[in-house]
Amino acid sequence: MAFRSLQPAGGVRPRRVWLRMFLAGALLWVLAVVVTFVTGNPNLVPTVVLLGSFLVPVTFVAWAFGRRRSGEVTAELLFSTFVAGGVLGVLAASLLESYLLHPSAWLFAGVGLIEEAVKLAVLAVLTRHLRVKFAADGLVLGAAVGFGFAAFESAGYAFTALFTERGLSLMDLVQTELLRGVLAPVGHGLWTAILGGVLFSASDHRHFALTLRLLLSYLGVSLLHALWDSMHGIALVLTLLLTGTQWQYIQLEQGYQPQPTALQADVFTLLSWGGLAVVSLVGIAWLLAVRARARRGEQAAAVLWRIPASRPR
Repeated sequence: MAFRSLQPAGGVRPRRVWLRMFLAGALLWVLAVVVTFVTGNPNLVPTVVLLGSFLVPVTFVAWAFGRRRSGEVTAELLFSTFVAGGVLGVLAASLLESYLLHPSAWLFAGVGLIEEAVKLAVLAVLTRHLRVKFAADGLVLGAAVGFGFAAFESAGYAFTALFTERGLSLMDLVQTELLRGVLAPVGHGLWTAILGGVLFSASDHRHFALTLRLLLSYLGVSLLHALWDSMHGIALVLTLLLTGTQWQYIQLEQGYQPQPTALQADVFTLLSWGGLAVVSLVGIAWLLAVRARARRGEQAAAVLWRIPASRPR
């Protein structure tokens, strides 16, 4: 994560550093996976987990860094928001979810509300010293916090996937990292970037502004988060409603799990991936709208509360 190399030298911004980072990191990850498969050396597992979990998030943060507006958004600040934001976000979300959430129909809604609130709060704390808060920089720093959260969360999921009833499964670990790597750009980083852009659009060096737009954005992003997490269940219910048979309903009432038909398997796959695609497209369109508004320099209205920030350094 050598963000320092991304700093412009002599006023010239390096091009496609993020692409070189991604290609080099992907090659190293593939080599680590191959050598681990060949040798069966468990000491290499942490290397596979860390490379696979951090590769895509770090690449996207490097790409976003080239689109910052203020010189205050340095490589050091980006690194701290990525690491500290990710760790603090994961820890705080885990604590809150353990004490506040219980199995229910609203579980994923609660997860979305808690995790998006935590990431937004961490972003505000880590950027409170900025003298000027440009909305474009809020997008970049919000993405850094979100991708940091995603990287550490993915590392946890990958490590957990390693342990199966059949023993250690490197294949399950690799599949988990590939799937989460593909989906990472349209998850936490995207959602927190939206909130960061909206937060900075009405804030200054003395206050963070809690606006009506920020509140609605937080609720909307939390909804996208909840839909994303619950898409598997939503697709399952819709598949049963559209293609379920009377015998399958009887089995469910008796506590048995009915065997799906080939058609149902195809419908479920289409609905689950189609649902994720819709959520992703909504998030991307929303991010582009926030970015366009930032470029026009539009200011948010309807300030509900101004939260004091630390004095600028």
